[in-house]
Amino acid sequence: MKKQSLFVAALFALALVSTAQVPSAEKLLPNDTLVLVSVPDVTKFCGVLKDSPQTQLWNDPSMKAFKDKFMTKFKADMVAPLEKELGIKFSDYKDLAQGQFTFAVTQNGWQGTTNPAPGWILLMDTKDKSASLKTNLATVKKKWIDSGKQLKTEKLRDIEFTTLITSTDDIAKLFEAVFPKKEGAEPKAPGRKLEILVGQSGSLLVVGNSANVIEKVLVHQTGGLAPSLMEEAAYESHHNAMFRDAPFYVWLNVKPFVQVFTKMAGDKPSDNPLAPQPDKIVSATGIGGLNTAAFSYRNAPEGSTMQLSLGIPEAQRSGIFKILVADNKEASPPVFIPADVTKFVRWRLNLPKAWNGLEAMLTDISPAVGGAFGLIFESAGKDKDPNYDLKKELLGNLGDDFINYQKKPATTSLEELNSPPSIFLLGSPAPEKLAGALKIGMSLLSPTPFKEREFLGRKIYTMPPSPLLASNPKTADRTLNFSASGGYVALSTSLPTLEEYLRSSDTKAKALSETVGFGEAAEKVGGMGSGLFGFNNNVEQMRASLSVLKSEDRTLSDLIKTPTASERTPEDEKKINDWADFSLLPPFDSISKYFHYSVYGGNFNASGFTMKFFHPTPPQLKK
Repeated sequence: MKKQSLFVAALFALALVSTAQVPSAEKLLPNDTLVLVSVPDVTKFCGVLKDSPQTQLWNDPSMKAFKDKFMTKFKADMVAPLEKELGIKFSDYKDLAQGQFTFAVTQNGWQGTTNPAPGWILLMDTKDKSASLKTNLATVKKKWIDSGKQLKTEKLRDIEFTTLITSTDDIAKLFEAVFPKKEGAEPKAPGRKLEILVGQSGSLLVVGNSANVIEKVLVHQTGGLAPSLMEEAAYESHHNAMFRDAPFYVWLNVKPFVQVFTKMAGDKPSDNPLAPQPDKIVSATGIGGLNTAAFSYRNAPEGSTMQLSLGIPEAQRSGIFKILVADNKEASPPVFIPADVTKFVRWRLNLPKAWNGLEAMLTDISPAVGGAFGLIFESAGKDKDPNYDLKKELLGNLGDDFINYQKKPATTSLEELNSPPSIFLLGSPAPEKLAGALKIGMSLLSPTPFKEREFLGRKIYTMPPSPLLASNPKTADRTLNFSASGGYVALSTSLPTLEEYLRSSDTKAKALSETVGFGEAAEKVGGMGSGLFGFNNNVEQMRASLSVLKSEDRTLSDLIKTPTASERTPEDEKKINDWADFSLLPPFDSISKYFHYSVYGGNFNASGFTMKFFHPTPPQLKK
């Protein structure tokens, strides 16, 4: 009788699985989840993407020539080889995702080695297409057997799972089908065995590398009482604040990664006693106090919002997370910031406090580096005045205001696009004194004397060209120019931009803050009173980028510079470049309606740091 009752209960549970709504990701996943990426409703998310300016741009008739060539080459060079190697058609699966689509990584006992390894799992709810899923899984199983590959079957919670047995070598072959191995490349060591479990629980496709993790998910699916991610306080706080009703979100439990890294670093100290120890770097930089990170995306008729949050409680902040804390002060653009800037950011950072924090952090990481850093400033200016104290002159005259803005590039070259006219403003209670201290400090970087000249009653200092001022060798001949004006010291490698700033008090150009909808957009990111606020003119940025792509015959491989780019064969380069023919892109004016501007704001509170980004819907796309 007891066995019959258990059998009936098992059948009842299976019936519930096949008909009940699949729980959300955080209720399915175990409490040791490290990484979560989830789309709660794929159908809804696809609708959001369809209405987005980016998708409307991609489907614009003027993009047809570029789009058709890209898609044709992508399918021929990427999709077709993978389908042939895997023995499947991706088109058979593209409509199966109807509910949630979730990928997660769990700790699963992992402590930094491959045994045990972290568990990964992929969940896809097919809803009323579960029969099609069953058919496709049977097809995969048959093709796997027909190809001579190994597999085995087992039951987890009375549900049959197929374990596909492969290796890292087989995975590498998938990539070689797309990008063949370079001739003469050294053979790699034999790969390790991989087991991938695939099964169907009701309407839910479950794929993973750990039976233990999958079982925990199945328990949660049937209403089991095992601890879930939703019960973890570190996750719950982000869920309530960011993830409710969000069509896409990401969460990372950073603390276990930091703990494992610190332990491994401590077990293998550096042979060089003067080199910074990895565990000391973690401690001094403050990374050890970082608990979580989260990201969410939302869309509404008025625009899209993205939010990034770092969970680092005030009591645990040190290093960079203490240095970079902005004061809750006004960060709106001053009236002299013109409306034609392409980028603007204002950060109410206590600069003297940040400087002291940086010096303390360097000293904690390496007393030798910290000592050398201090010695440089102690010796600066002593050749002319033995009592001169550069550090005192700098810190005593730094304020709590940092501003940077950019203008449109002067030309359509890639170098100008990467280094557009830009200016930095350092707030100061005594800007003339600060400018003089900067001159002495920067003289340490150049043996050539500074040039000085008068402009509108203000002194402009020009530092001779230095490779330290340019990230690109082609712009290494730029000079650094700075001057004190209006409560700031302004610094720029573009002399015309600096002079324009010095003239700003005499001009009546339209201010950035007068941009249509600017105030309303700022409210979407928490306003401009939290100490960090920024603006991006996406129209002008994209106009300049498109001009460069079309005028300089740039190729896709020019833009995709990965660490392994040097290993590409000429055939690889040609294959990549054939995907994107930038000469087929339309004139910018024909697609400019898909672009607008964006704003962002940052805020530190007791629990951590949050930054919000808002992209207003372009006016011509509003319904």
